[in-house]
Amino acid sequence: QVQLVESGGGLVQPGGSLRLSCAASIRIFEISPLGWYRQAPGTQRELVADISGGGRTNYAASVEGRCTISRDTTKNTMYLQMNNLKPEDTAVYYCNRKTGWFSWGQGTQVTVSS
Repeated sequence: QVQLVESGGGLVQPGGSLRLSCAASIRIFEISPLGWYRQAPGTQRELVADISGGGRTNYAASVEGRCTISRDTTKNTMYLQMNNLKPEDTAVYYCNRKTGWFSWGQGTQVTVSS
């Protein structure tokens, strides 16, 4: 069973930065396209960024220009660099395939607050 483990979240002030990591138990190239999702309390989980097997990236309008999705295939790890964070970015962040989801991990909490 494929495992995806998220890390890197935390409490940050508005305007700050975080880098989230997603470690996969198998070669991430084999399970691409992959994406970062987030879920704030009382809302549905939403896809914020994804990366294809060929490295093509897509971003939700809410994070475009502030976030960068990347991967290191040698480490089977995907990243989300988040800059200029806003309070509305507060959510639990998850990684998973873009389609054909695996079981969801625990996620990593990102809280943006002064």
